[in-house]
Amino acid sequence: MTNLSIYLLGPPRINVDGTPIDVDTRKAIALLVYLSVTKQPYSRDGLASLLWPEYDQTHARATLRRTLSTLNKALAGDWLEVSREMIRLRSGPDLYIDVDHFRSLISECRVHGHAPSDVCSACIRPLAEAADLYKADFLMGFGLKDSWDFDEWQQLQTEGLRRDLATALEHLVYGHAALREFDAAISHARRWLALDRLHEPAHRWLMQLSAWAGQRTAALQHYRECVQVLEQELGVAPLESTTQLYGAIKEQHLPPLPILNESRQESNRWATPPHPPDAALDKQRDDPQISLPPAVHRNVPLVGRLSEWQQLLRVRDEAGPHGQVIIIQGEAGIGKTRLAEEFLDFADAEGSTVMIARCYEGESDLAYGPVVSALRAALDQTGSGTWQATVPPAWLPEVARLVPEVAMGRSDLISAPPLDSPGAQGRFFEGIRQALLAAGGEKWGNDTGRVMLLIDDLHWADQASIDLLSYLVRRLQDWPVCLILTWRSDHTSGDDHLHQLLSEAQRSPHATVLSPPRLNKAEVSEMVRSVSDPGAALSPGLAERLYQETEGLPFFVVEYLNALEHGLQAAGPGEWALPLGARDLLRSRLRRVSETGRQLLHAAAVIGRSFDFDTLHQASGRSEEEAVVALEELIALGIVTEMRGGDSAQTLTYDFNHEKLRGLAYEETSLARRRLLHRRIAEALAGHSRGHNEAGPLAGQIAHHYRLAGNEEAAAEHYRLAGEHARRLYANTEALAHLQTALAFGYPDVAGLHEAIGDVHTLLGEYGDALASYERAASSLTHEDASKKTLSRLEHKLSNVYVRRGEWGPAESHFEAALLGCGEAEAANNCARIYADWCLAAHNQGHTERARELAQCALQLAEVAGEPRALAQTHNILGIIASRSGDHESARHHLEQTLALTETLDEPSIRAAALNNLALVYGADGKGDAAVQIGEEALALVASQGDRHREAAVHNNLADLLHAVGRSEEAMLHLKQSVAIYAEIGVEAGALQPAIWRLVEW
Repeated sequence: MTNLSIYLLGPPRINVDGTPIDVDTRKAIALLVYLSVTKQPYSRDGLASLLWPEYDQTHARATLRRTLSTLNKALAGDWLEVSREMIRLRSGPDLYIDVDHFRSLISECRVHGHAPSDVCSACIRPLAEAADLYKADFLMGFGLKDSWDFDEWQQLQTEGLRRDLATALEHLVYGHAALREFDAAISHARRWLALDRLHEPAHRWLMQLSAWAGQRTAALQHYRECVQVLEQELGVAPLESTTQLYGAIKEQHLPPLPILNESRQESNRWATPPHPPDAALDKQRDDPQISLPPAVHRNVPLVGRLSEWQQLLRVRDEAGPHGQVIIIQGEAGIGKTRLAEEFLDFADAEGSTVMIARCYEGESDLAYGPVVSALRAALDQTGSGTWQATVPPAWLPEVARLVPEVAMGRSDLISAPPLDSPGAQGRFFEGIRQALLAAGGEKWGNDTGRVMLLIDDLHWADQASIDLLSYLVRRLQDWPVCLILTWRSDHTSGDDHLHQLLSEAQRSPHATVLSPPRLNKAEVSEMVRSVSDPGAALSPGLAERLYQETEGLPFFVVEYLNALEHGLQAAGPGEWALPLGARDLLRSRLRRVSETGRQLLHAAAVIGRSFDFDTLHQASGRSEEEAVVALEELIALGIVTEMRGGDSAQTLTYDFNHEKLRGLAYEETSLARRRLLHRRIAEALAGHSRGHNEAGPLAGQIAHHYRLAGNEEAAAEHYRLAGEHARRLYANTEALAHLQTALAFGYPDVAGLHEAIGDVHTLLGEYGDALASYERAASSLTHEDASKKTLSRLEHKLSNVYVRRGEWGPAESHFEAALLGCGEAEAANNCARIYADWCLAAHNQGHTERARELAQCALQLAEVAGEPRALAQTHNILGIIASRSGDHESARHHLEQTLALTETLDEPSIRAAALNNLALVYGADGKGDAAVQIGEEALALVASQGDRHREAAVHNNLADLLHAVGRSEEAMLHLKQSVAIYAEIGVEAGALQPAIWRLVEW
């Protein structure tokens, strides 16, 4: 029996013997999911009502029957047990369902001899495995637009699984904390909190864990984030227990660490702390996130930063008695911090004194926060006594404003005057500068006297700190300190103080501003190789796919590599889920958008990666002025980029800075609003196309938005228009997709669509599919008065497909049928074309006299009709017959007649055929150079039409012509291209059709 694996945590994936199955309907997936999770037999009526509630019982059962057939075929086994009334999914050792595995891992902890609310050492492994298995929510991104009962069942499953995950994460937090494994505990706590941002116990655990890990600033920041989210979402203050914990951490009175209870140590377990009953706020949010430890990121080599590194080394080499400032700016995730830390590691190894201070989101009201962190970093390295001896006594009172412990035991120091007194602020700034200058003194064991001070994420700093840094930057001339500042470039334009600091730095001769770019494809490939095992064979296309997903953003590359390494993401061709760390980074950017800006952001995300203002304005429902202001906000935040587009410099378009930003904004738009926006966008685009009297270029976009808006009738019409537009451009693969989609959405002219699909299949060399499409078109004709003429046209097309395949018997049969259906109004014209094609088929069979008779009939009818297309086609066939008879002069005459007639006709296929045939005539006459020139013109025409079979034939003919004139290398290139195309077309049931390779002229 086959192995069946069903993965439901995340987008649904079903593998049979390790290979993903392919079904053409979401209902088949939904049916399998429902049976696999519930593990119950169900009646046919019950399943039909669940999945097709809008159908009557007869139609619902019929649709269920077809879906079961499709699913059974895809599963390639007897997994479905189907009777006349009941349906169920078989179970067995060959069946794997990740949801079952997740629940079994959770249940494993219940047999360890303790209460469900407790956790023991044996619980850690299964709980960690369960948390790793939960890659994303149940059936993330999957839904049925017309089955509310299934959607409600899916939502209940999702909520239950999220609750199980929350319990597992809570136990993991406590267990790792008891083991003093704070990094692991913090990671699990962050993911636990991400499940419900309003859950105060998770906030309190993060505060405690950060404090125990020595990250006091981070602990206080967690409290501020808790206050902020509760105020924004509920308008309430934190619980008293949360506030008391905050006060204790501020006063450095940390709660005791978890310890093993002696009475419980015998059973090797720890008790999980009880939940405060008033803290359980039942508000789930679908934004799981987890931050990777910095060590994971630092294990990836620094790639693509050679230019920036050389500039940093030049700064080091040019160091003199003056100070320097290095500014590293760029978008979130570009690697600013990583580059700065690598440089500091290098400087530290050379003997420089290194100090690091970081700014945190939400601390912009904490005056001089990063400066205090920097001074305390210096104090930690030396001790207060050493610093007191190093910093000039006159400046110690100023430093003591921020770090009071430096003045401890110094009764001789004069109190500093209030900062609002005249000249006090300047003296205060100078005192801080002197303290940092003293950090490089010899008493600190640093002979170089150099201090490297990094202030990271300065865009989150308070204004007072930025003002102090501006003061320091203006006094670099005699101050041997290297300031390294990093910030997000999208904050500069909206922050006057940050912009002023940048201006101050750029005016200094001792400033270096670095703006690292995104990685290119080669650099992403290098990063993939660098983290792979030596000699390991990389999956084909992995680096290319990674570049497409990340667009070269280094943080995203690392996140995806981490997900791939830990099995959180399969490196297959399916859809890749956004890693949790990357999702967290993007959400931090979107949180800054105002309410109006968010409405515009959602509208832009629904439009697509690129959009124009008019469409955005109409879709958003906002006034023009509001839309302009909100768009400017999105540009200032670096979410959207303004671009010049089109042929005119006045044309403005807008583009999301990263596709994942757009995807996340789209994902966070409610389903109801998405439908509304898709409808508005479709109507706006349709209005634009009416203004230009041409829907073709926009038809595909309009169809896409109508489909997602639920208007299938309008979607079908525009998919048909998109297909016709693509056909006119000879974009055959795209045309085929649009036409088939129009058919699937119920476009009423079924026969016309099947005929158009057959035409495209013919050009692509997919002759079996072409014949099937033409036959379906013929069987779909309903109006007898019009069907006779249409049927004749279809019979003619069928005959030409058989001619291409070299099947002369069926071709002649369809030629005869086509003649019988010629309409009286255009009998001569239609019959002339049929006779012209028929005579070539007869000639190819060696029926020379029959071919001449048919050719004469074609010529007479064409002359009677006086229709240029029929005449051109007939002269072309007569040229072929004359050429094969050795009458090259007559052949040239007929073929030149064809070319003259096509000068005024939009018939590139006939012109290409005449050029190809004329090139062969010139080649036979020994005029090789002229033959090659004409053949190349023919090749350009057939290639532009996408006619694969005839393109292969012209390549083959050109190879012979080039070889005849001594251009062997070019001849070989054309021959290789010919063989490559021939190998791709006309393959049916795995076998080549030999007659297809014999095409020379037509």
